[in-house]
Amino acid sequence: MAPIAGEQRPMRSHARRNHERLVEAARAVFGEQGVEAPLEAIARRAGVGIATLYRHFSTREALVEAIFERRIGELVAVADAALAEPDGWAAFAGLLEGTLELQAGDRVLKEVFLRHPPPAGRIASVREDLRRRFEQVLARAQAQGALRADLTFADLALVLWSLGPVIDATATVAPEAWRRHLHLLLDGLRAPAATPPAQPPLTDDDLHAAMRALRESQRRR
Repeated sequence: MAPIAGEQRPMRSHARRNHERLVEAARAVFGEQGVEAPLEAIARRAGVGIATLYRHFSTREALVEAIFERRIGELVAVADAALAEPDGWAAFAGLLEGTLELQAGDRVLKEVFLRHPPPAGRIASVREDLRRRFEQVLARAQAQGALRADLTFADLALVLWSLGPVIDATATVAPEAWRRHLHLLLDGLRAPAATPPAQPPLTDDDLHAAMRALRESQRRR
């Protein structure tokens, strides 16, 4: 596993405790306020000074990556389960539901998937690996005639994005409501339901530009 930025040397017990406090505090503060929350709030939550935070994590991205590192195994497990499922449609639907379930329970994880370009290192490599797995699941469902043939990875990204506001808006009222909306969307993605699209799919460049625009709009709120 690639080392997390800011962790070049083995830490003593006191430093390790501070490190873990900072990661847990960051997860809590980012979960409440988003990934752009002030780092000073994280240091206060952890009970350390801001200088201690920067000794452990020289950048915000390093702190985000440390949180993400703890969820990598769960994300990979969801993708692997989909790849192991022989039925293409069941694999595709399970992959989307499993991914959204993890994101619904972790705001930081959800925001990491909207960051573009991802920082060089672990997040970038894992995102690329997960994309390849998603594309394999998508292609197999299409090859089996279950999924509409013109669906692209960019279309899939937009489907996942579209459920983000639903997850946020219903989190305290009906935290499982996103599952209903996902299944409504899935019914529309079945091959027999396909109709000629009104617009072409986004290119990778379009998708990246949309990610940047989404991040900028969130920062301005």
